[in-house]
Amino acid sequence: MFRIRVLTAVALLAASLPAIADLTGKGELGLLFSRGNSETETFNTRLELTYEKEAWTNEFGTSFVYGRDSGETNSNRFVVGNRTQYNFSERSYVVGALRYDRDRFSSYDYQGTASLGIGRQLVDNERHRLKVEFGPGFRVYELRDTGDRESEAILRGFADYGWTISESTELTNKLLVEAGQDNTFAENVLGLSVAINSHLALQAGLSVRHNTDVEPGRDKTDTLTTMNLVYNFGE
Repeated sequence: MFRIRVLTAVALLAASLPAIADLTGKGELGLLFSRGNSETETFNTRLELTYEKEAWTNEFGTSFVYGRDSGETNSNRFVVGNRTQYNFSERSYVVGALRYDRDRFSSYDYQGTASLGIGRQLVDNERHRLKVEFGPGFRVYELRDTGDRESEAILRGFADYGWTISESTELTNKLLVEAGQDNTFAENVLGLSVAINSHLALQAGLSVRHNTDVEPGRDKTDTLTTMNLVYNFGE
């Protein structure tokens, strides 16, 4: 309940921001309820905000996933992150990124990372966009089963691809890798959105998350398939 209240507060704050700053962004919401032989409830939401001013770009994002099956919680994940970019040429930039990941069903009670790096816009035309980033960082985390808190240096890699298939259809894919000596975390998020009008769209998504080092009895890979209603604002 606490995380739901936090997410609600963030969403209300985001709704007020476009009135005081030049922001663009989108909010996503997906719900699934099943009754009968089985009772399931699934809820997922995501908020993304982008602020651009001259050579600076700041991107903030948060997401929450919650699921229950026959009265028992089977998924509970909260992620928040921020990425700041400064363009020093037409295609190259420096970037700083922060990410906090709390997953009740992961081997890690939480993982928090901070990194700096260099980015490059490799492709940018009417149909295709691709940028990549690479740089060092630092991770702190807590093991769920033992409660031990650890830290390590990491290398962060990020690739962001977009394909405008038509005026109303877009395919996106974001790959994040945070590699350390103790654990490598990787996440790939694939999305296909179809616009309903200038503000509303339907989006199907597939997220795959992988940790190379997990506690015995836990899976290394988690997948999440979503079908969300998306609202674009500030454009």
